[in-house]
Amino acid sequence: MSNSRILAFGIFAIIIFTSGILIASYEVFPYNVLKSLKNDFFDEEKKSSTYYENDINSLIHLQDPSSVEETKNKLIHFFWKQKYLPEQLPDNVEFDIDDSRFSQMENLDSIDKITINMKYDINSISYLFNPIESNNELILYHQGHRGDFFEGKNTIQFFLDNNYSVLAFSMPLLGMNNQPVLLHPEFGKIQLKTHNHLGLLEIDSFSPTSLFVEPPVIALNYIQKNSNFNSVNMVGLSGGGWTTMMLSAIDSRIDQSFSIAGSYPIFLRNDPENFGDYEQTNLSLYRTANYLDLYTLASYGENRKFIQIFNKFDPCCFHGDSFLEYKDHIKKNISELENGHFDIFLDDTHKEHKISDYALGIIINSLKND
Repeated sequence: MSNSRILAFGIFAIIIFTSGILIASYEVFPYNVLKSLKNDFFDEEKKSSTYYENDINSLIHLQDPSSVEETKNKLIHFFWKQKYLPEQLPDNVEFDIDDSRFSQMENLDSIDKITINMKYDINSISYLFNPIESNNELILYHQGHRGDFFEGKNTIQFFLDNNYSVLAFSMPLLGMNNQPVLLHPEFGKIQLKTHNHLGLLEIDSFSPTSLFVEPPVIALNYIQKNSNFNSVNMVGLSGGGWTTMMLSAIDSRIDQSFSIAGSYPIFLRNDPENFGDYEQTNLSLYRTANYLDLYTLASYGENRKFIQIFNKFDPCCFHGDSFLEYKDHIKKNISELENGHFDIFLDDTHKEHKISDYALGIIINSLKND
């Protein structure tokens, strides 16, 4: 091959490589076309997740009000080694802050920044979005592993458009939350960067899983003391959907809760991509209450409701309709308890890991027609 052909080939390769980086980084044409082709290629595989037949009823342990209350109390003790939810207030609240990322949002009067400091110097920073026109109802929005709750800006805007106040959270170690360095007595200095690192902190007197639900509990203490909302509801995506389920299971101040692509029972997690990290698979936690019990707890109570929404073609997690294995069993159990509501919806309107317009329609319809 002549030098001129080698040079031309090299230049062509560089152009293709650079174009690929630009297309992926800025999601310009033909990003959506290529993404759609990729999803179409994997759709058939994703429709056929592997799972095995189970006696679902034998895995549901909450069949009367006393067992519901007992298991809820056990969970609270598991998280905090005490009989009640934390009662403290946030460490700091800053009013009417400036954050240019949200400066163009509509029906937004102000943003309050809530900071909560927890064990091992792990913190949580949440924003309370106060609407200009308010219906006096609050939505807790919880982002997942993708990072900062800024990723859920469109969802936050949707609820502001509908006159809800929105209290937005990121998961521990993500978003604006810190990633502290600690000196571990057995393993030396470690920077906590992933949720799996949190497992290293587990001792008899402390469960790191509490770090996921403690921030919204404490923030709600502040809200309850300083506001008088007619209802408090919660929406979460992915890991935030998991947090939504878990918080609703232990904190009855949550009225309606909506978990999008948030969790499956362990017996449906044969696909490695669905198995989950530390908080999703902590055996001590799920021996206290398995996922079917948690769904029951999140649903149970007067005027309470728990709804799961799964993306049929989700490229990340919990795709398909495997939930049909347990859906009717939980609905029947809640019906027999005669208190609460549970349901699941399948979103086949897109091929992304997100809260779609279809999902938001389900949520707002439930909130407005309770």
